[in-house]
Amino acid sequence: MLTRRLCTVNTMLKTSALNVFEKSCYHKIDFKINEEASVKDAVNRFTAFNIGCLAVTDKNNKVVGLCSERDFISKVSSYEKDLKQTKVKDICTYSPLIIAKKTDSLETCMNKMMFKDIRHLLVVDDKNEEFIGMISIKDLIKEIIKKMMIQLQD
Repeated sequence: MLTRRLCTVNTMLKTSALNVFEKSCYHKIDFKINEEASVKDAVNRFTAFNIGCLAVTDKNNKVVGLCSERDFISKVSSYEKDLKQTKVKDICTYSPLIIAKKTDSLETCMNKMMFKDIRHLLVVDDKNEEFIGMISIKDLIKEIIKKMMIQLQD
C-alpha cells in the first residue's frame, strides 16, 4: 500500500507546468491585457472569465507583467481610484516576475508559489524563454486532487 502511494506521489510530481496549463481555464481564453488598458477593462475580464490574473502586454504584444485581483484590491479599490482613468500599467507587477518553465514539475511550481506567496505563474518555454501560458494555484490543486482520486480507485 505504501509503495503504491509513493508511486502515485512520484507520478503526480512528474506532471509538468505545460501539462497543468493545457488543462487550465487559462488555456481556453485570451488572458492578456495591454498595459495601456483601463483597470475597468481588467476587472471586466476578471469577472467575465472568472479568473484572478491577466498577463500584461506592451505595445508589441510582448508579455511584460501580471495584473491580479490582489493588485486591484491593494492599489485601486482600497484607495478608491477611478477605474476608468487608472491604467493597468499603474497597478501591475512588472519585475521580477516569477515564472515556471514548461518542464517544471508540479512540486516546483507549488514551491515557487509558496515561496513568493503568489497564486499565478507565467509558463515559458525552456529554450527561448518565450511566453506560453499561465497557471494558477487552483490548477495545481485540481491536478493533485485528480491524482489522489485515481490513487483511491486503485
